[in-house]
Amino acid sequence: MNAYSKTPLLDTIRTPEDLRKLKVEQVRQVADELRQETIDAVSVTGGHFGAGLGVVELTTAIHYVFDTPRDRLIWDVGHQAYPHKILTGRRDRIRTLRTGGGLSGFTKRSESDYDPFGAAHSSTSISAGLGMAVARDLAGGKNNVIAVIGDGAMSAGMAYEAMNNAGAMNSRLIVILNDNDMSIAPPVGAMSAYLSRLYSGKTYRTLREAAKQINKRLPKILANRANRVEEYSRGFMMDGGTLFEELGFYYVGPIDGHNLDHLLPVLKNVRDMETGPILVHVVTQKGKGYGPAEASADKYHAVVKFDVATGTQAKAKPNAPAYQNVFGQSLVKEAQKDDKIVAITAAMPSGTGVDIFNKAFPERTFDVGIAEQHAVTFAAGLATEGYKPFCAIYSTFLQRGYDQIVHDVAIQNLPVRFAIDRAGLVGADGATHAGSFDNAYLGCLPNMVIMAAADEAELVHMVATQVAINDRPSSLRYPRGEGRGIEMPDVGVPLEIGKGRMIRQGNKIALLSFGTRLAECEKAADELAAHGLSTSIADARFMKPLDTELVLKLARDHDVLITVEEGSIGGFGSHVSQFLSEQGVLDTGMVKFRAMVLPDVFQDHDTPAAMYARAGLDAKGIVAKVFEALGKDVKTETVKLA
Repeated sequence: MNAYSKTPLLDTIRTPEDLRKLKVEQVRQVADELRQETIDAVSVTGGHFGAGLGVVELTTAIHYVFDTPRDRLIWDVGHQAYPHKILTGRRDRIRTLRTGGGLSGFTKRSESDYDPFGAAHSSTSISAGLGMAVARDLAGGKNNVIAVIGDGAMSAGMAYEAMNNAGAMNSRLIVILNDNDMSIAPPVGAMSAYLSRLYSGKTYRTLREAAKQINKRLPKILANRANRVEEYSRGFMMDGGTLFEELGFYYVGPIDGHNLDHLLPVLKNVRDMETGPILVHVVTQKGKGYGPAEASADKYHAVVKFDVATGTQAKAKPNAPAYQNVFGQSLVKEAQKDDKIVAITAAMPSGTGVDIFNKAFPERTFDVGIAEQHAVTFAAGLATEGYKPFCAIYSTFLQRGYDQIVHDVAIQNLPVRFAIDRAGLVGADGATHAGSFDNAYLGCLPNMVIMAAADEAELVHMVATQVAINDRPSSLRYPRGEGRGIEMPDVGVPLEIGKGRMIRQGNKIALLSFGTRLAECEKAADELAAHGLSTSIADARFMKPLDTELVLKLARDHDVLITVEEGSIGGFGSHVSQFLSEQGVLDTGMVKFRAMVLPDVFQDHDTPAAMYARAGLDAKGIVAKVFEALGKDVKTETVKLA
């Protein structure tokens, strides 16, 4: 053991089996050292921070009490699982978090047996846990299943669907509600902890079962009253428990999630219960144990690299405005002229730029929580009454409201405006947050106008275009991160629907871009020109309706036509090829057509630049695709040129 180590006890723990060999009085020291290691690691890597600090004691207690990985532990979302990763054999790689080839920022089945369910989107843990519990029961197993879910994730309907099902099935499932916002319970103290221990203990439960048996022999009216008195007295004393009892859960709590003297005995009692389902209500503080995070409004929810002593984050100076801020500012300008504009987001106000709108128009801003299905249909309802709802949701989260887009918006042809942030590859969050599929999943819907901004100036005009589209739904996609640093228009001017624009005129090669790969197309065109290949560049602007006139002209006037997009197969390129094949253009062999899309895999996390290079969607990849279409080798041609 290193005599100078800041974490001497943690250094002896490779897996939770080592943790479980310690005396109970040593667990507090492990938790303290685990918090120190989490702070040190995230200061180097960046990533989600506050949520992990809030569950340090809970993580340590669960692994100490339960027999993981045989007992299945599911972290909802998974962004709070860094301490869990440190305790489960991944400490030596924790400083590779969210980097190419390194650990995922979320739980991941392929990474460890201690991650029985991969996550990153919220509110899935209870459903998955119930599935595991039922599988255990069918197989005659005895292991525990524990789902840890935050109070934020409890705003999603899926969590209640799962709880309702679990309550009705009576399967032995343990749900730990990590309440870190004080949104359900007030601060908890010794009396509450004592009651929780009492209610989770065998004596009370045995008495309760005995009372139930006596109740069966009482006249119905008296039995009902006795049940009600018992349940509501527990609900009253423990705040918030009544709802969970009504859903069929045995409620224990609230308990202080940072007090191991309270946590450990309750978790042991719960572990030894033979019936279920059980809900343990634990109150924690996001950012706990790190002063700058505790003092910050967002509790350092997600951070870049930072200085441990001061908490100062090492943010690079931006060269250009972030797309989400351009969207928020543009919407404010439009809303100043039009009082029917409202903004809706699903728990991502700052991530989507809706926070900017909220400062200007708080009464016209609606954050519906983690409830994308509701957000979409809520927007549809607003649209029926003549309002102009902008539904700002990440591409990857909008997937969760797909039925509502089809059924409640598109079929009824309602003018809901979808502002789709995080389009394309996002980098460190990886496959779970990559906006790969919206071109494909929206493109197949009748009545939908689909736009993609090539740069931040185009985004301003496209917001104005969406305001003007009042007879059908529309979507506008833009990526995460900064724009190109180009000159910005003072006001947005609505674009002609379904019309693209020529950027550069050539006669041999045509590059037709949809979205922000336009900058890479320009670099590729410069390189192709150096090879003597005169290259046109066009910005499609619209995927639906498609600028068929522009597509036909590019196909007829060039030897090679290549579409480029930050999306999966089935998107923009598919629409172009469908149109060209219907027109008979591909029958004649007059143009060599290729569609460049994201590879048909779920790409692991890395920097966006590295991910796009691997996907072949950078300038180098575009040049290679041109030479492939021409039947030439780009390396040979480069040598010739030299």
